[in-house]
Amino acid sequence: MSSLHKNNIDIALTPTLIGLVAGVDEVGRGPLAGAVVTAAVILDPDNPISGLADSKKLTEKKRELLAIEIREKALCYSIARAEQFEIDQLNIFHATLLAMKRAIESLEIEPDHVLVDGKFCPEISLPCEAVIKGDSKVAAISAASILAKVSRDNEMIQMDKQYPGYGFAKHKGYPTKLHIEALQKLGVTPIHRRSFKPVQKLL
Repeated sequence: MSSLHKNNIDIALTPTLIGLVAGVDEVGRGPLAGAVVTAAVILDPDNPISGLADSKKLTEKKRELLAIEIREKALCYSIARAEQFEIDQLNIFHATLLAMKRAIESLEIEPDHVLVDGKFCPEISLPCEAVIKGDSKVAAISAASILAKVSRDNEMIQMDKQYPGYGFAKHKGYPTKLHIEALQKLGVTPIHRRSFKPVQKLL
C-alpha cells in the first residue's frame, strides 16, 4: 500500500512504462444510509475527455454530462458496491476496499496498473498504487470519481421514492440536520447503516 507524490504521477502514467492504467475511486463513505459505491475506469489515450476533475468540484449537470462521455469514450469501466449490511459487518474502511476490489475485478479489460484515490489499495493481484487526492491529479481517477458519484446519487434519488420523508434525494444519505430529524421522527429504514452512531442510538 504505497502512495505516489504529485511529481511522480506523470512518470507512473507513461504508457511505455506500465501500459493500461485503471483509475479507481469511491463515493459514500460518510452517509448514514445506502451502499458505498466505487468505479474503475480505463481511459482511452487516443480519445481524451476534457473537463475531468474531482466529482465534488463539479456541478450536478456537469457530472451527468461527463458520465455519459466517460461511458462512451473509455476503453472500459466498471461500477461496484458494498451494501449497508456489508458496511455494518466489515466496517466502512474494509467495505470500501471490498467494493474497490469488485470494481477492478469486474473490468472487461485487465489493466497493467491500478491507481486508487486515497491512502490505501485493495488486495488485488495487479500492481496498485494509492494516490492522495488522486481525483484531482489523475484523469482516470477523476473519471472513476464522476461515475461513482453519479451512480450513487441516482440510487439515492430512487431511495427517496421508496422511503419518502427522509430527504434522500437532497442529502444523499449524509448526516444533515434534515436527515437526523427524519430519522428521529420516522425511524430507521432497511438501507440505514446500523453501525453508524446516529443510527445506532435510535435502535
